[in-house]
Amino acid sequence: MSANDQSFVLRSTVTSPFGRKVRMAIDVLGLSERVTLHPADTLDGNDTLRQQNPLGKMPCLLLGDGTALYGSAVIIEFLQELAGRDTLVAAQGPARYAALTLATLADGITDAALLMVYEKRFRDPGTYSERWLDHQRGKIGRALAAFEAAPPDPAKTDIVAIGLSCALGYLDWRRPVQWRDNHPRLAAWLADFARHEPAFARSAAPTT
Repeated sequence: MSANDQSFVLRSTVTSPFGRKVRMAIDVLGLSERVTLHPADTLDGNDTLRQQNPLGKMPCLLLGDGTALYGSAVIIEFLQELAGRDTLVAAQGPARYAALTLATLADGITDAALLMVYEKRFRDPGTYSERWLDHQRGKIGRALAAFEAAPPDPAKTDIVAIGLSCALGYLDWRRPVQWRDNHPRLAAWLADFARHEPAFARSAAPTT
């Protein structure tokens, strides 16, 4: 069976920001009917996620032949090729590497935010490392400043916009930092992008 005939399983949750990236891409690429979400628990030692991805991280995409793809960037590249389009990431040339670089910057915001959340989730009060938290705040602040200076086109849905919107959505949800007041252009970009791309709202975690 070729990949063009397969259905797939996505191991993730509706609250994972990197999982949201993949779910947005699935929606935008018109592949929703071919991918089933199977929730994963990264803290459960018995969850098969750890066999599918030795790192025990999500998102993880399971192909029909048992192959597992992990890492949101890798999965999105695969899905784009499956859809026969290059709208999310240019196939080649300078535009491809420019987009991948900015997408990595957006992912860095999410990574740092997650580390801040985990610091407080897995340590007892009074044992948080403020030095570590400040280190992550610095990453987020510098990346936000870069995007504030040159926001993406809000009418273009690509790997940069998907990653950045999910990063900002995670900041709004978990609130490891307050970002909106100091980044008005970026806040306006997110509002404009959300109006342009319905997959952003459709991929949001339920509020109840």
